[in-house]
Amino acid sequence: MNVAEGDEMEAIIRLNTIEKLHQLLEYEQPFHSLITLIDLCNITVFNKYKNRQVVCDFYTITSKNTANCRLKYGKQYYDFSEGSLMFTAPGQVVVVESLDIGTEGWMLCFHPDLIRKSNLGDKIKEYTFFRYDTSEALHLSEQEKGLINSIVARIKNEFTQNQDQYSQDLIVLHIEVLLNYAKRFYGRQFITRANTNKDVISRFEIMLNKYFDSNLARQGIPRVKELAKEMGYSTNYLSDLLKKETGKNTQEHIQFRLIEKAKSLLLGTEESVTQISGMLGFEYPAHFSKFFKKRTGVSPMSFRR
Repeated sequence: MNVAEGDEMEAIIRLNTIEKLHQLLEYEQPFHSLITLIDLCNITVFNKYKNRQVVCDFYTITSKNTANCRLKYGKQYYDFSEGSLMFTAPGQVVVVESLDIGTEGWMLCFHPDLIRKSNLGDKIKEYTFFRYDTSEALHLSEQEKGLINSIVARIKNEFTQNQDQYSQDLIVLHIEVLLNYAKRFYGRQFITRANTNKDVISRFEIMLNKYFDSNLARQGIPRVKELAKEMGYSTNYLSDLLKKETGKNTQEHIQFRLIEKAKSLLLGTEESVTQISGMLGFEYPAHFSKFFKKRTGVSPMSFRR
């Protein structure tokens, strides 16, 4: 992939095909147009693109087995240490700030077209770790790493061998198995970091209290993205962590607080429903009434009576 001189050197590098990725990395021709497995040991051009923003139009799963790697993903840095996996979704910006030549590991990349007509294409959004953009790589035990590597070896075997009518289905099936194991291992990681998670939940509760003790009419209802940013997490990671620890994701916590505050105002004040809806940050009273009834089963006026 050619990059122009001058100001364009700072332009974002966009990779919309597997072939362009291979060209950028000066790697051998890909076996398959929609999926590839890159051996990081064989990549020597990372320094050429150091601190450049790269956007890939495909999913990537990267495993790194040595310690010196620093990636900036969004506004955060990936804790990408020994025995860890990193997941990125199409369209996200990644900046490689440092990576040793000869780094051990691999990068599995697959284009959305590979899974578009499959069951995985319909459920890929359920694997929320593809949009974690904080320092939360998936850290693997030796046993987990061996299992993941064996699945990746099967995927490689399928797309590098002679293709037949079953090849794509088997490739997609193995990818889904890999993602399901990653989902399980992330669940284990949340559990093993329970003490840290409790601190996060405590900070979240304090922050949410601050929002709801302030003037919602002026500031508006807190948004998931705003809360996650203030906490220093991605929206998906914060929601997954809260769901694991409390049973409610970020949006559900916000809605629960809104309902509780609405109930207090309806029973504890003489303000009209219209006034209360404005106090809670709703632009239109009808939106508040619909929201309240959907979650309590009764209208605000019926609840007050």
